[in-house]
Amino acid sequence: MDVRRRNNVTVTGRADGPVLLLAHGFGCDQNMWRLVVPTLVESHRVVLFDYVGSGRADPSAWDERRYGSLEGYAHDVLEVCEELDLRDVTFVGHSVSAMVGVLAAAKAPQRLSRLVMVAPSPCYVDDDGYRGGFSAEDIDELLESLESNYLGWSAAMAPVIMGNADRPELGEELTTSFCATDPDMARVFARTTFLSDSRQDLKTVTVPTLVLECEQDVIAPREVGAYVHAAIPGSRLVTLEATGHCPQLSAPQATAAAIIEFIGFIGTNQ
Repeated sequence: MDVRRRNNVTVTGRADGPVLLLAHGFGCDQNMWRLVVPTLVESHRVVLFDYVGSGRADPSAWDERRYGSLEGYAHDVLEVCEELDLRDVTFVGHSVSAMVGVLAAAKAPQRLSRLVMVAPSPCYVDDDGYRGGFSAEDIDELLESLESNYLGWSAAMAPVIMGNADRPELGEELTTSFCATDPDMARVFARTTFLSDSRQDLKTVTVPTLVLECEQDVIAPREVGAYVHAAIPGSRLVTLEATGHCPQLSAPQATAAAIIEFIGFIGTNQ
């Protein structure tokens, strides 16, 4: 198995710099990081990849059973780390990838030694004493709409997810990204994402962790960021002056600065 080809792995930045592994969320690919990469590569070695079923990853590697759970994506992350012999990695996971990072770090803390969780959500469904942002009925309707008309769902939902109505080009970019994803693979990833409940997995986190949230985010409201922060002892919570679920696009400088500051802070306190 050629892991680099399977996941369309890209390595850039300083060869001798600390390693950042950037993981995209549902409906996206590594291109979503392009606005933060120029800042990050000045001081870091940056590794990007596409999950199978996304971007330019090898579609022949798709396995519905493997990618029907977040564990499958976590295995891919660790196989990328093994292929490149990456250690002492800061894993930067956007949205559902934040929870993929939690699973991967639990399996191999010697490889993933820090976590940056960008707009994370361990559970999208409201529960007793927990606000995920959606009712169970909301999620059922979302998945039903997605599965019946994926392109229509993408055109309607991407601008909502992105926010920043005054910057429609951002919503258009996310729509294009969603629409470029194979609908059948997207349906599986969507169910894996929106039906997941990783709240108990947060208890396994033992590595330094940064939780990055936006001031307004319809997918991961502020209550979710507070929950994740409280569930991971010693974690840092930073609220970006940003709107929407994709701050790496809407507020790239602030996002990159928060990541670099966190790594520097951990480095001086180890």
